[in-house]
Amino acid sequence: MDRRSFLLTAAGGLASAGASRMAYAEPAAEAPRFNTANHLWQAAYDKALAVLAANVQIMPYVSKPVLIEGAVYQGIWQECGPHEALVYRKFRPDVARNSHMTFFELQRADGQLPANNKIIETGFGQIQMVVPIAATAWELARATEDSALLEVAYRACSAWDGWLMRYRNTRSTGLVEGFCTYDTGHDNSPRWAGMPNQCPNKDARTHHPIATLPRLCPDLSATVYGGRRALAEMATALGKTSEADRWTAQAEHIRGLILSKLYVPEDAAFYDLDAKGDFVRVRSDILSRVCGEHVPDQALFDTLWTRQLHNPAAFWAPYPLTSVAMDDPAFVGSIPANSWGGATQALTALRAGRWFDHYGRAAEFSQMMNPWCAALIRDMTFRQQMDPRTGAFTHAEAAGYSPAALVMVDYSWRLVGVCEEADDLHWNVRPGHEAAQATHLSMATDAGRSAVMAYRANGADLGLSGTPIGRIEGGAARLVTNKQGKPRHLIGIEPQAQTIRLRLAGQPARQLTLHANERVTL
Repeated sequence: MDRRSFLLTAAGGLASAGASRMAYAEPAAEAPRFNTANHLWQAAYDKALAVLAANVQIMPYVSKPVLIEGAVYQGIWQECGPHEALVYRKFRPDVARNSHMTFFELQRADGQLPANNKIIETGFGQIQMVVPIAATAWELARATEDSALLEVAYRACSAWDGWLMRYRNTRSTGLVEGFCTYDTGHDNSPRWAGMPNQCPNKDARTHHPIATLPRLCPDLSATVYGGRRALAEMATALGKTSEADRWTAQAEHIRGLILSKLYVPEDAAFYDLDAKGDFVRVRSDILSRVCGEHVPDQALFDTLWTRQLHNPAAFWAPYPLTSVAMDDPAFVGSIPANSWGGATQALTALRAGRWFDHYGRAAEFSQMMNPWCAALIRDMTFRQQMDPRTGAFTHAEAAGYSPAALVMVDYSWRLVGVCEEADDLHWNVRPGHEAAQATHLSMATDAGRSAVMAYRANGADLGLSGTPIGRIEGGAARLVTNKQGKPRHLIGIEPQAQTIRLRLAGQPARQLTLHANERVTL
């Protein structure tokens, strides 16, 4: 079934929960396969998969397995759990679905989604959101043609948006308010210095009587923006045209408020605005979170990129990205455990795939992925954070952290493998890369085909269900095709210019030179 057929089926309500492709509880029959002659890389990749398999567990109140955070975090959190399970979905599609349904099944009658579901409790004492659960649910439902999930997610996420506007818009600004540290998951961050970790009496509808609370938060508001964009897409898929228009208008409204109220041009930064009307001037990963939901347009992003995100004095450390800019007076350089005050966090690395390519920074993404993988391979324990200057992981924290393991798996495929997007396949060919040593990869696409890459000599052969697509030799490049393997364009994915030889099936060979982030239409 193609995407259009899925939309028509969803709109007509023809598919039932029992007919859903995702209604099972077992590993994928054809999990992705990544085999390389680089033994150190293979060992780290396999260890990462073992960590993830061990972190598939059943939490209280929900009888189906989910992907927990791991290490000391024995549970699943709304800010990250659904997104992590989405990244893992090719290996455990049931877990991806369950990790979303957990939040929907535990939703309160007034629309509040839990912040987490842990062994010890289901938490409602903060909102704790970053990647919108509406966005990941929509991506999962669309990719797997799961109309039952689509309908449940649309109802639940619509109600959640309503709850946020009732209880987290007390200043009637239209922006989302932060009441405590855990709302944004920024543990031990100078952004929240002096503020309580949780809402009083574990009730996320209220805040402590502190003069500077509540705050208008750019990242929480960006999460709502991204959620509304997803709700508009879901409404369209369900045939609710007027509701789709309403969600689109509401999304653009809150985006405009973020840009007009919470961005400070002279600093090239987004900040919280407290109840006294003062900005909380700590340059933190609010920036990457706002970019993760594509709030800035390209021109504004380019400013943020130059002055902040790709600035080696600010966030672009040898091991990017820091959680607070290194040239910010509040930067915590001692790198204590569980610190969003400066450490480079695995969660930030995992979320980078949501915005680097969107803003045309595929080449620079390679400069982030390579040191991250090198650090993971050196350490092999998969922990939460590392020193951005040395790449040393914080061993005061427990091993076996799912986001770190997912970074190893996800980055391996983004560096030298094939990645499936909504409408395309991205074939990332890097013949000289250390992970591309006689490497053979295969992945089942959502359309039921097998995407295969095989590195030999000075290039890689690409194929789809036994049909050759072509071969790229020499330098690095990304070939973008549609789901049937028809070439669309090439992208330069390395900072240095790359000369490649492109051999597409049925066409004469071509030699091209690709510059960083250059796009060549085929």
